[in-house]
Amino acid sequence: MTTPEQLTVDVPSPALTEEVVLAGRAGSAARPSEDRILTTSTAVIVLDGVSTVGDEQPRGAWYAQTLGELIARRLTEEPGADLRLVLEAAIDAATTEHGLQPGASPAATVAIARAAAGTLDVLVLGDSPVIVADRSGAIQQVRDDRLANLVTGRPEIAEVQQSLLAGHGFGEYHHRLLRDLRTFQLKKTNRPGGYWVAEAVPQAARHAVTARFPLREVAAVLAMTDGVSCAVEDYGLYSWSELIAECASAGPAAVLGAIVRAETQDPDGRVWPRYKQSDDKAAVFWPLPAPTALGLAAAEGPSAKEANR
Repeated sequence: MTTPEQLTVDVPSPALTEEVVLAGRAGSAARPSEDRILTTSTAVIVLDGVSTVGDEQPRGAWYAQTLGELIARRLTEEPGADLRLVLEAAIDAATTEHGLQPGASPAATVAIARAAAGTLDVLVLGDSPVIVADRSGAIQQVRDDRLANLVTGRPEIAEVQQSLLAGHGFGEYHHRLLRDLRTFQLKKTNRPGGYWVAEAVPQAARHAVTARFPLREVAAVLAMTDGVSCAVEDYGLYSWSELIAECASAGPAAVLGAIVRAETQDPDGRVWPRYKQSDDKAAVFWPLPAPTALGLAAAEGPSAKEANR
């Protein structure tokens, strides 16, 4: 069952088998998660909602859910459509239907993995990566690092790190620095030379990172928000190969638990300086059947279950 503190998961297909495993967790019990996971008969979709600075209520969750549903609908209606065009149409529909304005609207990162016509198509817009493991054990990362590259070297980042390392924690000074950083980011949002995210500019979808893989060569797919990718990129709890292996053996919920334990043991950010004490977390693990079964199972795409919490 989903509670206000947990991730909202939308599974539209009524005929499910235990194939895709979903896991989510809010970063704080005081605030609902803004991460969302949706599936169709051929795709998984992960979104990380971002509220505007002035929002009294976190609209990022609403936007992530709304946009995710529009993406899922289009993928169902046009299962082989170009993913960038699918995302552009979904952003345009959300913008038009709800009167959203660039720079004054909630936003979301988007990750999509879809099986179609013997290929796995992947789209990433924002810092929600998709990891693809092939049958040789090799790992391919589909990621969008433009925001990270944009803020690297910013004085606010250096001050955040220094403050946390000094033991000042996630207090008012920390939040002021993040507000200053957010002000800088807003000036660069959905503009050439900046970074791109799903918001109220449909053309942002044209700048998404995409990749295509032969479906018969793919062993597993892991799509996640940055609250999960930090386990590899920031905390060093796993390598990407180890993360895939842990999801395969214990499920993504076990990974989320390990991240929470690490963050709980570092409550003031001294060990791992970061933006939040604990971020929302969402992950989808999609193991693909062996090539001999692809004609029966993989062509049908993912069915899903929500991991036990």
